[in-house]
Amino acid sequence: MSHSDAALVLAGHGSTLNADSSAPTFQHAEAIRQRGLFSAVQVCFWKEEPNFRQVLRSVEARRIYVVPNFISSGYFTEQVIPRELGLNGPVTRMPDGREIYYCEPVGLHPSMTRTLLHRAAEVVEKSPEQIEDPRATACLLICGHGTSLNDNSTRIIQQRVAEIRAKGLYADCQLALMEQKPYIKDWRTLIACPDVVVVPYFISDGLHSFEDIPVLLGLTENVREQGVCNPHIEPGRRLWYATAIGTEPLMAEVILAQVEKFDHEHLYTIS
Repeated sequence: MSHSDAALVLAGHGSTLNADSSAPTFQHAEAIRQRGLFSAVQVCFWKEEPNFRQVLRSVEARRIYVVPNFISSGYFTEQVIPRELGLNGPVTRMPDGREIYYCEPVGLHPSMTRTLLHRAAEVVEKSPEQIEDPRATACLLICGHGTSLNDNSTRIIQQRVAEIRAKGLYADCQLALMEQKPYIKDWRTLIACPDVVVVPYFISDGLHSFEDIPVLLGLTENVREQGVCNPHIEPGRRLWYATAIGTEPLMAEVILAQVEKFDHEHLYTIS
């Protein structure tokens, strides 16, 4: 299906305190815009301009795909975005005749597994020390937030962990969370492997990936200002720390994959 007559809107959270929050959404929108696949590519945010409620006024296309640039489904993707954009399901026909196609959040797409593996391999490749045989010595640790209020984010990480384990590319793959068990701070007892590659399962770099998680892992450098000196070395261990998965350039492909997934699942409902 051609999308040249349709527009794409990426909906992110944004922040009034952290400019890094919206950076990946702008980055991926520009990457897709340069490919000329849509008549227009726009962004909108909950905490920044243009906001959710305004964005559709600036889009002239008759067909508009909305892709939430969120790591999991939850309050914002299930309630806030539909409410602010006036959506009533996957396909919404507006009074002016436009059709809005509401896709699933990027973090739910199966291709996130490939994206995680790419980010993990890349952070090691760019370091001065390599892992000779990840299947024998390395654990891929995927870090998330965790919350007792909504277990969707934890569930999706568990799914990614299971998929990566099944591939057998690492000796182990585990999840660890900031606010729920298994805790990130306990990584030394959770993981037996001497080599550990950590990928934060967050959309953007910010307080959690630059400050909270490095402290919980025992990294001593100022990650926000200095970056990470990979690998971090301690007795019997080497640890590589990547930036948030949402900053990975391959996320643009995940966004497009969600559009294609929408077409396959909902095209039959569109006249």
